[in-house]
Amino acid sequence: MITVPPHLEIHDDRFTKLVHPMSRLEVIAEGFTWTEGPVWFGDRNCLLFSDIPSQRIMCWAEAEGVSVYRANSGFNNGNTRDRQGRLVGCRHGMRDVVRTEIDGTLTVLAESHDGKRLNSPNDVVVSSDGAVWFTDPTYGIISNFEGYRRDPEQLGRNVYRLSPKGELCTVVTDFAQPNGLCFSPDEATLYVAESGSSHDPSVPSVIRKFAVKGNSLRDLGVFAQIAPGLPDGMRCDILGNVWTSAADGVHCFAPDGSLIGKILVPQIVSNLCFGGPDGHRLFITATAAVYSIFVDVQGAEPWTRGAKFEG
Repeated sequence: MITVPPHLEIHDDRFTKLVHPMSRLEVIAEGFTWTEGPVWFGDRNCLLFSDIPSQRIMCWAEAEGVSVYRANSGFNNGNTRDRQGRLVGCRHGMRDVVRTEIDGTLTVLAESHDGKRLNSPNDVVVSSDGAVWFTDPTYGIISNFEGYRRDPEQLGRNVYRLSPKGELCTVVTDFAQPNGLCFSPDEATLYVAESGSSHDPSVPSVIRKFAVKGNSLRDLGVFAQIAPGLPDGMRCDILGNVWTSAADGVHCFAPDGSLIGKILVPQIVSNLCFGGPDGHRLFITATAAVYSIFVDVQGAEPWTRGAKFEG
């Protein structure tokens, strides 16, 4: 009989098929200020992640260890890749969404809406049609820790969709502070974290669920409640399970919204992503460190499973 290790908390037998009890939780990088935005680059066999207050995007590789991918990152937060393999990130300092081209140059994708500057784009995903979806809370302008203190110009803290033609529109406008977001494997559902309890305890710490209808969303209500802490970053696996950050680690929810297990982490988790050479590693950014654990499922994002890029 295998003893369940202290870093795993099993709520449902479905979780035992996703994380083997012999899987070790290990620190692969540490000594940062606040880590965020992990994204796997299988074609380079490395992980990129943000150290927001230090204004750096870091790179970790199994053989080489940790290096600086980009200094003076503009308080870059969330990251993803588009279907051409390019890095797409959210910069608190510049209050924009930016794409890194293959030659290393930067292209600003979105920085204003209705003639007013965005708040501070936080997290981003790119759908298979090339549209860029991102959240725009005020975390980067309410202090100088993760950006520059400024008064917001937008009336709300919205979720946006940038079409492949460059047309920016709001798709959700009733969040206190929208944060992490991810698609279900078939992209029929978009999950968005509500993290407004960070500054207002009356705001529920929940993940909301939306049906994707072309360039718009239909509210399907609350998908899951997070406790302790609040939801920040999250990702789906190929089975439709949602893996989300929380104060005590990573919580895993089945597609029906039931909590099936936790990976307990010593530091407060901010975000996570799937990756590794075979797609079976979960990388976790947590306060001052980055953790890794083997999982028995792959991520929904195609590049985490070695898929070829378009173009």
